[in-house]
Amino acid sequence: MTADAFHPATPAVLFDLDGTLVDPAGAITGGITQALAQHELPIPPDAVLRSMVGPPLAQSLGAVAGVPADRLGAVIATYRDRYRAEGMAASRVYPGVADLLTRLRERGYRLAVATQKPVGLATELLTATGLVDAFDVVHGSSDDEEDPVPLTKTRIVAAALADLGIDGPAAGERARAVMVGDRRHDMIGATENGLAGIGVAWGFAGDRELVDAGAAVVVGSAGELEKAIADLLRPPAEQTGRQGTEATA
Repeated sequence: MTADAFHPATPAVLFDLDGTLVDPAGAITGGITQALAQHELPIPPDAVLRSMVGPPLAQSLGAVAGVPADRLGAVIATYRDRYRAEGMAASRVYPGVADLLTRLRERGYRLAVATQKPVGLATELLTATGLVDAFDVVHGSSDDEEDPVPLTKTRIVAAALADLGIDGPAAGERARAVMVGDRRHDMIGATENGLAGIGVAWGFAGDRELVDAGAAVVVGSAGELEKAIADLLRPPAEQTGRQGTEATA
């Protein structure tokens, strides 16, 4: 089903991918470690490697791991080759998430992915994990990972909202969606687009990272996430029922 099949007023839930929907199971940090080792570059400590999950890979490799600009393309290519060959298959959907997506769709929510993973790779991962059909739109970074001006999470979220028809200037328009993620970038992307951000504690955020970045609530399970979404964004069926009751009052 495409976004065009929905009325623009229908509420939408946007999700980050790695660390939110899917557990990379060490594929990202392990892949970065192997790519750096293969190119005889220094390997950061584990805590630093975990902090590299979420932002664009080129940005993390350059700013965090200190990969020289003239070697960035080669390191990324090595990492992506291994990720497609082994890492993607190792990734697992977090407990309860697949069932949650099914229930959200049954209740009439539109669903989108807004990730800083390259959009082509994100679609491949969603397909490999059996989640792709749950989503109306998928937005990510450019597939050209050496783009000198990579898309920010704010712009990716904005693009997903536009595809969902939630791009009007009205002050209340953004209340038709929420953003779910595991890193500060997700919460900032939500806030800068006028959305409430829901943080998930099972991802890669550091202590207080999500709260300090403006999360409206931080949840620890798929069940808690479902309740938080309903609290912040009433299910479409309930909205329709209430409107019908008011019309006959």
